[in-house]
Amino acid sequence: MDDQWRYMRDEVRPQHIDGPGGGGRILTLLVVAILAATTFIGFRAELPQWAPFAHSEIVAAPYSTRPAPTLDTPAVTATVRPALVHISTSSRPFGAGAAGSGIVLTAEGQVLTSHHVVKGADTVTVTDVGNGEVYQATVLGYDSGADIALLELTGAAELPVATIGNSGDVRMRDEVIAIGNAGGLGGDPTAIPGVVTDLDATIVALNAADLTRKALSGMFEIAAPVTSGQSGGALADRRGTVIGVITAASGDPAQKSADDANGYAVPIDRAMRVVRQIQSGTPTETVHVGPTATLGVIASNAQPAGTGARVEAAIYGMPAHAAGVLEGEIIIALDDRAVTSTQSLHAALNMYRPDQTVGVLVTGPHGERRIPVELTVGPPN
Repeated sequence: MDDQWRYMRDEVRPQHIDGPGGGGRILTLLVVAILAATTFIGFRAELPQWAPFAHSEIVAAPYSTRPAPTLDTPAVTATVRPALVHISTSSRPFGAGAAGSGIVLTAEGQVLTSHHVVKGADTVTVTDVGNGEVYQATVLGYDSGADIALLELTGAAELPVATIGNSGDVRMRDEVIAIGNAGGLGGDPTAIPGVVTDLDATIVALNAADLTRKALSGMFEIAAPVTSGQSGGALADRRGTVIGVITAASGDPAQKSADDANGYAVPIDRAMRVVRQIQSGTPTETVHVGPTATLGVIASNAQPAGTGARVEAAIYGMPAHAAGVLEGEIIIALDDRAVTSTQSLHAALNMYRPDQTVGVLVTGPHGERRIPVELTVGPPN
């Protein structure tokens, strides 16, 4: 983690820029995902044109003039803490893992967390804070673009459940608490108080582990020094209701003080829309439901842009290799779904389940050919 932090510090410098007419402020900053073993960085600014939210606007949220009761940190923490879990993951072949947090939604063990906490994980182990029990977890589904995932704990029953609030009621300068598995160390979740400083923040995050970028829009920004391991944890209001899912932090926690640190959270209304879609059992191009299906290829965007996903490697022993897909061929469709990039390839695979057979249309030195490939189970994208 320290090596990743040093790399990020060398690459991006925070700076302030006056907006048009001097009336606005655009802040370029380092954004890091709150994983013990995975780092995000990014820019809080207008997004480049390749980003999926390139034309999103940062809306200036009005300040509320109504007085609000002071948040009682110990009372809120005592209310929320029992309904949280610690999450640890591991991935083959080297057993690399990460740590994060989660929010218990049902007494039978459905848990809300951040997608990047379980991304690429072969095994997910969950420790419930309320009862101290350890469970194996299954990923029921996820929306990688919204950075939300839903887990199910094996053998869970009668778990303490979080009270879900309404993120539409959140106002600027509201006092909140970020609660989660700080440092990925387990034990009692750490509670960090702060105030809401933006209701519609837009960030672009770079995952230092795999160098993938992710644009996140409509985020809550909190003036609070959230830290590694708190991803997937709860952003709670003064009543102890969950109003957001902690996702990212700005800058390097080793260098930033509590006065200039910011955290980011997915509003709970948005997170619960993803949860309900997963619970419905119906996948979409953005929401994957059930075990992840994989072709077993490493792909990049074909050139010129928009012409498909180029196969850099068909992994030995995996479906595409066994079916005869060749390195250098370009995937242009799965059945009747066009593939124009690696992103659209992932979106098309969202609609399939392991053991299904898909017609992979490729083009290359051997011309255009359609290859039937039986998909297998892979880790969450």
